[in-house]
Amino acid sequence: MTDVLLYILGILIILVGLAVSIGLHEIGHLVPAKLFGVKVTQYMVGFGKTLWSKRRGETEYGIKAIPLGGYVAMTGMYPPQKPGEAPRASTTGFLNSVVQEGAPERLGGAQARATTIETDPAQLAVPGEPEIRRGVAGLVDDARLASAETIGEGEDHRTFYRLPVWKKIVIMAGGPLMNLVLAFVFFTIVLVGFGIPQNSTTLGSLNTCLIPASSTATSCGAGDPEAPAAAAGLEPGDRILAVDGQQIDSWEQFRGIISDSPGATLDVRIERDGAARTVELTPVANERAVAGPDGRVLTGADGKVQTETVGMIGATPASEVVPQPITEVPAFVGENVSQVAGVILRLPQRMVDTWNAAFGAEARDPNGPISVVGVGRMAGEIVSLDEAPVAARAQTMFGLLGSLNVALFVFNLIPLMPLDGGHIAGALYEGAKRGIARLRGKPDPGPIDTAKMVPVTFAVVIVLGAMSLLLIYADIVKPVSLFG
Repeated sequence: MTDVLLYILGILIILVGLAVSIGLHEIGHLVPAKLFGVKVTQYMVGFGKTLWSKRRGETEYGIKAIPLGGYVAMTGMYPPQKPGEAPRASTTGFLNSVVQEGAPERLGGAQARATTIETDPAQLAVPGEPEIRRGVAGLVDDARLASAETIGEGEDHRTFYRLPVWKKIVIMAGGPLMNLVLAFVFFTIVLVGFGIPQNSTTLGSLNTCLIPASSTATSCGAGDPEAPAAAAGLEPGDRILAVDGQQIDSWEQFRGIISDSPGATLDVRIERDGAARTVELTPVANERAVAGPDGRVLTGADGKVQTETVGMIGATPASEVVPQPITEVPAFVGENVSQVAGVILRLPQRMVDTWNAAFGAEARDPNGPISVVGVGRMAGEIVSLDEAPVAARAQTMFGLLGSLNVALFVFNLIPLMPLDGGHIAGALYEGAKRGIARLRGKPDPGPIDTAKMVPVTFAVVIVLGAMSLLLIYADIVKPVSLFG
């Protein structure tokens, strides 16, 4: 019963962490929008039924039933089709596909933007045009003529579309950047507050003999010579202090000396039970598989494992958690961003692999994409793991939240509507278009008509929705487990 409660607690922690991440993401849009004078009508965390809301000034703040989405509604994200028309309200939705109570339908999707629309049947058909073109035109006109909230008299200057390009970019980039800041916070807690496992200078285990890398044997035989570490009288728990008078500060340093000294007798000073002593250690020449920069074992043209002759003693280090300096955090976050970007670049193939795993016999890739359901299951496993210390479980949960925010940061910068990256790309295109017009001495073309991207928004939302359903299904029938 306790394990079940802890499992549920892990899921709740992730849901709360996700809701907070979404809320702060939207604050990243809200704060600069208000600073730049844009009229913001709503700030909502979640989607579905409104659980609580309160109006402060011109903005309604609220929480909705399902904490997997959110949005900030700003007026005038789409410019009017004709001069003199009133621009309409729109949103910066997040993880949402909602129909609000008493509000027009919102199109959106998992980890996507949303745009407020209202159907106007008169705009859906234009005599003489092909059917497909009429449908696309209808979507564009619906978006442009949306009436979620028209702009009041004298408030046209407070619309989003009238902002300079750099202000639009600041507003739209504010959400993902907030997730990046959260990733830095969570990973700082993981690296600096807890630390990461590293090889120590303490012996963890000793082999009874040495088996060459080219051998097919898996255990020591009766005639195999004793491994040097065991022969020298070393024991698990011994801490290496120095070798031939040279102080040892890391296992890598010790390993390098051993590798370079086959057949040489070394005076190794150790600490055992608080007392220092010296032993004579003679590494023997042995074959070791050659590993590349990425840690993978290298093979030759004939497919055989490449080996090298080095000194070995038959001992492995114990692992210890070592707090890292705060200067290590940027590189750690950067590596996570790179990994997530790599997953997204290969997302079509990853989704095919997920499909094959969900509906076939293939195993799930533990480094592949997962849904919120999968993340929740992982969190439940972590918190309910009795064998792990509380500190280790807390560290893993902070790491999971950090990874989640990295994923939200990278995904939302994809340059497709309705994601933040799509709006940023549109602002950059507008700036380039206006700049070229100035260079050519032509009139300012004005803001670009982003309403024309609504069909793309629909397509992206449909694709994201389908991907989300597939991932959720796969995480139910064949989940990725952290512990096998």
